[in-house]
Amino acid sequence: MAGHSKWANRVHRKTRQDKKRGKLFAKLSKQITVAAREGGGDPEANARLRLGIEQAKAADMPKDTIEYAIKRGTGEIEGTQYEHALYEGYGPAGIALMIDCLTDNTQRTVAEMRSLMKRLDASMGAAGCVTWMFEQKGVIVVPREQADEEVVFTVAIEAGAEDVLEEEDTWEIRTQPQDFAQVYEAVTAARIPTERAEVTTVPVSTTPVPDDQATKVLRLLDELTEHDDVQQVYSNFEISDEILEQLEVIRQ
Repeated sequence: MAGHSKWANRVHRKTRQDKKRGKLFAKLSKQITVAAREGGGDPEANARLRLGIEQAKAADMPKDTIEYAIKRGTGEIEGTQYEHALYEGYGPAGIALMIDCLTDNTQRTVAEMRSLMKRLDASMGAAGCVTWMFEQKGVIVVPREQADEEVVFTVAIEAGAEDVLEEEDTWEIRTQPQDFAQVYEAVTAARIPTERAEVTTVPVSTTPVPDDQATKVLRLLDELTEHDDVQQVYSNFEISDEILEQLEVIRQ
């Protein structure tokens, strides 16, 4: 079965390959600005900022754009002030949703989220309605064909990782949030290539989605992810590998 983790990897790959890089750069710039505002502009002393910069570089964001985002965060350059907003709710087949946003207008964003979800057979819930279904984890995704299994396991576990999960074409290193930075540093120091690395939210358990509801679920997730204010969408859905592959071919 395939769920949020596999979907997140596919979204990440698609976004990096997308010819329309402006939207990706805008989201990365927001992340960098907020990281610099909350933790300072020195990436050596701010692990969240350092990771944001590395993600931006991986997406080929220009150096001056990265520096501009940092200076907006530290106040050296005036700019839009963004706030975190987290929305929760339910989608088709009863799947749980957590939508992490950065916005300069929370009233506008919540109205747009409600409208979008209602249109796509989903509903907004009260704060805390699905939080208990998720937990925070550090996630580092390594392409299997580019890394030796023994090296990945050894480096990750010795650096403090909780586990290394075997996926179809990747290794997924899981850590406690507070251990993410040291494990990520150990992985990069060992020159192990990474496809995705972040402190994220993962489901404690999953909700199977009937095949006839899978298209609705993926459309909802796609449209939420495309919204300018949305940074991440977390869900607990499970869709069969066969159906997921079929839908991916149709959507390409």
